[in-house]
Amino acid sequence: MRFFSLRQSSRAVLLLMGLSGGLMLNAQAQAATDSTVRANAAANTTARPSAASSADGIIAIVNDNTILKSELVGAVNQTRARVEAAGEPITNSAQLQSEVLDALIMRELQLSLINRMGLKPDEDAINQRLAQIAKAEGLGSIQALQQSMDRAQPGSYANLRQKLMEDAAIQTLQQRQISRRVRITDQDIDAFLSSPEAKRLNQSEYQTIHVRVPYIDDYNRLSDSQRAQALEVAKALRTELQAPNADVDAIVAQAQSRYQLPIQGGDMGYHKAANLPTALADQITQLPIGGVSEPLVTPEGIDIIKLADKKGADNMIVPQWHVRHILVKVDALQNSAMAQQKINDLYDQLRQGADFADLAATYSDDPGSAGRGGDLEWVNEGDMVAPFEATMKNTAVGDYSAPFQSNFGWHILKVEDTRQKDVSDTYRRNMAQQALYQRLAPQAKEDWLQELRAGAYIQVMQ
Repeated sequence: MRFFSLRQSSRAVLLLMGLSGGLMLNAQAQAATDSTVRANAAANTTARPSAASSADGIIAIVNDNTILKSELVGAVNQTRARVEAAGEPITNSAQLQSEVLDALIMRELQLSLINRMGLKPDEDAINQRLAQIAKAEGLGSIQALQQSMDRAQPGSYANLRQKLMEDAAIQTLQQRQISRRVRITDQDIDAFLSSPEAKRLNQSEYQTIHVRVPYIDDYNRLSDSQRAQALEVAKALRTELQAPNADVDAIVAQAQSRYQLPIQGGDMGYHKAANLPTALADQITQLPIGGVSEPLVTPEGIDIIKLADKKGADNMIVPQWHVRHILVKVDALQNSAMAQQKINDLYDQLRQGADFADLAATYSDDPGSAGRGGDLEWVNEGDMVAPFEATMKNTAVGDYSAPFQSNFGWHILKVEDTRQKDVSDTYRRNMAQQALYQRLAPQAKEDWLQELRAGAYIQVMQ
C-alpha cells in the first residue's frame, strides 16, 4: 500500500448536475409534471405542505424539502442563456421548464443524500476554483472577487461559493456511486486492447495555442454590439494565428489594444491526448498541425485554438524515485509547532547516525508506510503533493532531506534510488480502463439516479 493521503487526487471530468456550471439536462428524464407520489412515501405525508400552498411559491415537494417557483424561473433563465452561448437550439419553453425542474429535483435528492452521508467538499479545491474565476474576471484575488460581486449584488459571492461547494459534493457522491456499479476486469481490458477501438489510445501529445476573448459582462446581460465586438476580435486573432510562424504574444498584444478586458491564454505546451479538456478535445485532435479552429463560443468567452505541434512515441519512459519518509502529522492533538519540534528532534537523530527506516517504523504517523520503515516504493512524477515532489527531486540518491512541511504535517524524506521506467503497457491499460469506464458510466449513473428518484417522495404542484 502506498501512502495514499499524499497523492494528488485526479482531476477527471465528472458528470455533474450543478447550476453554477450549467444544468446537465437528462433527455431520458421523466416529465416534471408527473405528480405521482412514490410508494414508500406514506410514512412521510403528515408534515408535508399541501398543494394549496403552491400559491405561496412552492413548485415541487422533494422528500422534506421544497423547490420554489422563483428557483425554477432563475434556473430556466440561466439554462437558456448557457444554451444560447453554446450555439445550441433551444427547446420550447414548456419542455425546457420540464427538463430544468427535473434537474432541480434530482439535485435536491442528491444534496439530501450528501447531508445524510456527511460528505464535505475539499476547501482547497473550492478556493482554487474561486481563484480561477477571479483570474478570468481580471481580478487579482478571491477577496477582490468577493468585493466585486457583493458590490454588484450583495450576497452573490456567498451564493456562488455555496453553489461550488454543492457541486463539488455532488461530484464526489456521483463518483462514489458510479464506481460501485462499474466493474472492469483484466479480461475486459485485454478484450478492449485487441479491438480496433483501442487504436485510438495513442500516446500522442498536442502542443496548443489557446486564446480566449472574455466577455465584457455576464453573457445574459451582453448587448448585441458587445457580443459582436468580442466575435470581431476573435476572428481577427484567428486570422493572425493562421500564419506559419505566428508570434502569439505580439498578436495578443495587438488585439489587446482594441479590447477592454485582458485577452487570456497563449502557448499551453504539450498535452497528452487523454489529458485534453473534454470540451476541446474533438477540436484539437482533428486539427492539422498549424491549423486554427473557428471561434468557439462558450458562456465565459470566445476561444481560438491552434495546433502548433503533435508528437508521439512508441515507448513511454518516465522517471521514478524510490523514496522513504517520516511524517509527523498536524492534528487536534498536535499543533504545527509541536509537530515541527518533533520532526527537528528526529532530524537531529539522523544527523547523529540513526537509521532512517528504524526512526520511520517507530515515529512516523503514516500508517501505510511506517510498518515498512517509511518505504513509499517507486514514485512517479506528479504522484505526490507539490512540497513533497519538489523536495524529492532536489534530494540526492542515498541522502535525506531537511524537515519540510505539507498540508499533512512535517516530513523528512530519503531517496533510496532513481530509475527510468517504461510504462507504455501500464499507460495503455489505464487508458483502456478509462475508455471502458466512460462507456459504462453514463448508464450506471442513469440507473442510480432512477433508483434514487424511485425511492423518494416527489410531488409537483399543478
